Amino acid sequence: MKAEKILSTKEARKVLECINKMYPDAKSELVWDNKFHLLCAVLMSAQTTDKMVNRVMPKFMKDYPEPKKLATATIPEIEKHISQIGLYHSKAKHLKATAEILVSKYDSKIPHDKKSLISLPGVGEKTANVVLAEGFGIPAIAVDTHVSRISKRFHIVPQDAKPLEVEKRLEEILPKSEWIHTHHAMILFGRYSMTARDKNDPYTYLKEK
Repeated sequence: MKAEKILSTKEARKVLECINKMYPDAKSELVWDNKFHLLCAVLMSAQTTDKMVNRVMPKFMKDYPEPKKLATATIPEIEKHISQIGLYHSKAKHLKATAEILVSKYDSKIPHDKKSLISLPGVGEKTANVVLAEGFGIPAIAVDTHVSRISKRFHIVPQDAKPLEVEKRLEEILPKSEWIHTHHAMILFGRYSMTARDKNDPYTYLKEK
């Protein structure tokens, strides 16, 4: 079997620079108004589109303005708010449990370190990184399906790379100051330029802009 050729750091950086230039104003498309609602929105977004999450967020934010309100809500009440999104049964449980921990352990504040965030129910590496980057401006790269797919299509990482391996490789390639913007640009590139259905040479999607 022919060995897979992986881009050098210089080659990979050139690809990422092109993507960054295509989306100079890249940012999250999720609707949120404070760090608590950002955490809730990102938690809800797993295996669901941002558009679907954005449909439920306005009423969710109004009815649950702070962790205490969400912590005292019943699971059926929370499910009613988010029933339009995928996996809403488990997400409702995670949202309530997370709110309870925020109230009891963190004085209703959102922790700003990855270890504490990942300890919250339903919060993984990706969710923690988005909250750190978006909510606190702490450099982080959140590896979702778009970031992972693009990294593999351009052979920035091996085809069998796990999300954490993709994250570490991108961190090696990019200066910290570019981590937040690049991860947003890659998401938009995967969402609007080179979608999962597109099977052409990936470089053709860079040249179109």
